[in-house]
Amino acid sequence: MTTLHAPPASQAGAPHPARYTPLQIALHWLVALGIVALLALGLYMVGLPRGLPLKSVLLNLHKSLGLTVFLLVLIRIAARAARSAPPLPPMRPWQRAAARTTQGLLYVGMVAMPVTGYLGSSFNRYGTRFWGIPLPQWGWDDAHLRELFFGLHEFIAWVMIALIVLHLLGALKHQLIDRDNLLARMWR
Repeated sequence: MTTLHAPPASQAGAPHPARYTPLQIALHWLVALGIVALLALGLYMVGLPRGLPLKSVLLNLHKSLGLTVFLLVLIRIAARAARSAPPLPPMRPWQRAAARTTQGLLYVGMVAMPVTGYLGSSFNRYGTRFWGIPLPQWGWDDAHLRELFFGLHEFIAWVMIALIVLHLLGALKHQLIDRDNLLARMWR
């Protein structure tokens, strides 16, 4: 593995912090785009009436894309375990704690979302197909368990939306107000 070196100071005056690896950066943005697409698709599907053929197509797309993003999340977790995050710039202890807590909760959500979605689908007679391939169905047709897992799935989606907004606001604050060039850690 290559070592992390801080690039020379930027023209804006703030030094570039140590960066994530190219693999970590690529996974971050792929997962971020996937999650935004899944949240948008999920919110759109909720409003569609039952029995609509388009809803079935979108639901299967949502499941396949969700499992694909989940696989990327697992790779991302492995990459993060192999190579820890670069150090944060100097900041107040509460800001450091807020950043770590938000990131930790985002990781919990990135695992809990697909697990609850898959379990909800497992307690449905239709099951789950991964890009057309039927996956094992760990449950049986049970409306109560299906609703429990899909209810958790929806709740976690709203929590993820709030965490993503908080994450974005924190990144913008660091870039535009603190001008500590924190975004350079996760940008090309």
